[in-house]
Amino acid sequence: MAVQSLREELDSKCLQLLSDLEELEAKRAALNARVEEGWLSLAKARYAMGAKSVGPLQYASRMEPQVCVRASEAQDGPQTFRVIKADAQTPEEVGPSEAFCAERADPTKTKESGSSAVPQDPLNWFGILVPHSLRQAQASFRDGLQLAADIASLQTRISWGRSQLRSLQRKLKESDPGPA
Repeated sequence: MAVQSLREELDSKCLQLLSDLEELEAKRAALNARVEEGWLSLAKARYAMGAKSVGPLQYASRMEPQVCVRASEAQDGPQTFRVIKADAQTPEEVGPSEAFCAERADPTKTKESGSSAVPQDPLNWFGILVPHSLRQAQASFRDGLQLAADIASLQTRISWGRSQLRSLQRKLKESDPGPA
């Protein structure tokens, strides 16, 4: 009876692994499409605005991230990655933290440095009226970043699933030395 339940669990893990691999392939194709679309839109914007109007010289001197990638690991599961806004707090971060304490302890800071917590839209670096292709490029790269985090989570889930599959195969081999 235990051998039968091990085989059923092995089958379900194998099917889950194959499903995850199929999803990984689809997400990688989508990521490649988003990145390609982003670079093409960026090239269109450079053509519309001029090659010198869209480049590193227009970047802000102090860049602030708009999003962060957070890794979280479950007790009995694989590590997952999430893309969150830079100023958003996750439930684990609610409560006193060193960064907030350091801000309160420094009385020399002015209100201007505190107001920079909300990140500015990087498209404003290139002017007020930017071409639509530049906004499309930004959206494509944002989608690509979300897909990259999903792919990283999926890859860790696949490697975790493979290790579980191997351990189940070992257990099955130990409990049933006959032909599998």
